Amino acid sequence: MKRLKKFFIVTDIGFILYWLITVFHWIPNQYLFKDYDNPILVAWNFSFLPLDLLISFTGLTSLLLYKQGISIWRQIALISLILTFCSGLQAIAFWTLRLDFDISWWLPNLFLLIYPLFFIPRLLSGK
Repeated sequence: MKRLKKFFIVTDIGFILYWLITVFHWIPNQYLFKDYDNPILVAWNFSFLPLDLLISFTGLTSLLLYKQGISIWRQIALISLILTFCSGLQAIAFWTLRLDFDISWWLPNLFLLIYPLFFIPRLLSGK
């Protein structure tokens, strides 16, 4: 759980910070993705808001439950990891379909796609 805790904190706090930064338009223009001002892409980006906040909620909740010794933390953590994987997959699929390979957007989404794969089997096996 020590390693998973670090990943959850980085990811869950990261999502909350990302959405605060996005809502208040604090990302400098040179770091925005291609066609950022296109209303369809704005809607696409914001379509991730509920999913990302649910990821943060479930991840942080699982940490609290683990700290309190409540065994359901594993199921909540598993939900968080699966949702995180899905968030990364959807973003990578989108950027691939657009043939847009900006490393500054790919790296965080590859992180979201890949890191859960190391923890999901452990949670499923009960280790």
